[in-house]
Amino acid sequence: MASASGAPRRRNLQSRSVLAGQAAAAATEVEHALAPEPDAQAAAFFDVDNTVMQGASIFHLARGLHRRKFFTTGDIAKAAWQQIYFRVAGVEDPEHIAKARSSALAFIAGHTVSELEELGEEIFDERMAERIWPGTRALAQWHLDQGQRVWLVTAAPIEIASVIARRLGLTGALGTVAEHVDGVYTGELVGEMLHGEGKAEAVRSIAEREGLDLDRCYAYSDSSNDLPMLSLVGHPCAVNPDSTLRAHARANGWRIRDYRTGRKVAVAGARTAGAGAAVVGAWKVARRLRRRPPRFF
Repeated sequence: MASASGAPRRRNLQSRSVLAGQAAAAATEVEHALAPEPDAQAAAFFDVDNTVMQGASIFHLARGLHRRKFFTTGDIAKAAWQQIYFRVAGVEDPEHIAKARSSALAFIAGHTVSELEELGEEIFDERMAERIWPGTRALAQWHLDQGQRVWLVTAAPIEIASVIARRLGLTGALGTVAEHVDGVYTGELVGEMLHGEGKAEAVRSIAEREGLDLDRCYAYSDSSNDLPMLSLVGHPCAVNPDSTLRAHARANGWRIRDYRTGRKVAVAGARTAGAGAAVVGAWKVARRLRRRPPRFF
């Protein structure tokens, strides 16, 4: 037999449920009211590797695929050496990076697009989320808060670039397209990698399609290879720049933002390491560096 207080208690729970629903609806109205007005003519374009994310996204993807037996330990050792080269040298050689990323794309030959997209979500959580530079993420959020669209523009595969953009709440991504037939990768690229002048051409195409005023747009990169894209917009910014880009930015009065930490330690360690120990030593330095929180400048 129900107690005498049962009915009032149920009514109280119902009232609280109604109140919760009304509060949730009101919060949505407030969020909508506070949402910025779209800024239709301005947008921001971000490179990914060492700009948005510490290290090369294709390398982190390769590590995740290696754990899933997509390729051998020898393959991943080669990729590790290429990654260390990028970190220590602080500059991308176009031919070197083209070979590295083309080789990495070949690893997915025979696999399906849907499989890579699903694994990309898992690998982002495992290896990439913690490597997003907080400072660069804050820059992207600032543009979103201004009602501007934000695109990633990267030589990395479009599938992983789209995952990163979606997880960060950005507008979208432009990336290298791997050829696939009936949803299965062939191991070849469609055209060339999205690199150098190709990035600038992609931004021009987006600007024309979306009605953007490039003089009001922003671009961010760490590499002098992205000078065509950076020079295309009215507000270029060098983020974690290589020496050539830093010098160019200073000479032209561009903004510079550096969110790296321990860079000098990594370079010094690599210079004293022997050829046989270079991979192991630099890799250990890189692991130690990743445990430290980024320092803001």
